[in-house]
Amino acid sequence: MSDDRGWMQLAIDEARAGRREGGIPIGAALVVDGTVLGVGRNQRVQRNSAIRHGETDCLENIGRLPAAVYRRATLYTTLSPCQLCAGAVLLYGIPRVVVGENRTFEASESHLRAHGVEVVVLDLAECRDLMDEFVASEPALWNEDIGVEDGAASQRG
Repeated sequence: MSDDRGWMQLAIDEARAGRREGGIPIGAALVVDGTVLGVGRNQRVQRNSAIRHGETDCLENIGRLPAAVYRRATLYTTLSPCQLCAGAVLLYGIPRVVVGENRTFEASESHLRAHGVEVVVLDLAECRDLMDEFVASEPALWNEDIGVEDGAASQRG
């Protein structure tokens, strides 16, 4: 677990960078055999993108990898993955996902577990605080990011 906290710090740093850029504070890192292959952050605002979530940005920044590499990977993400990002985890066979917090949003953890993915939730105050501040200050942008109408509650699943 202590290694998980250290690797998660990379994702938190990405989330903070994304927020400083005016974006949504969600970050990710992909680690294989104790080596960081890449990091990413939600860049939907910065790149005017529909799909540059923290996890998908991380994978895009890494580029193509052989399937065998993904199958030894751990994906660290500051927020529980949405359906899009969970789909990428399943597509590439990433066996382990470590989540910084899932109180703000949790839509796919049970789906990942049902497909054999180990999901570890650290429940870090730092990740919760980032999201609490963001959701309070930009609720419309948050709702857009998770694909719900303004005023709808955060998704739990």
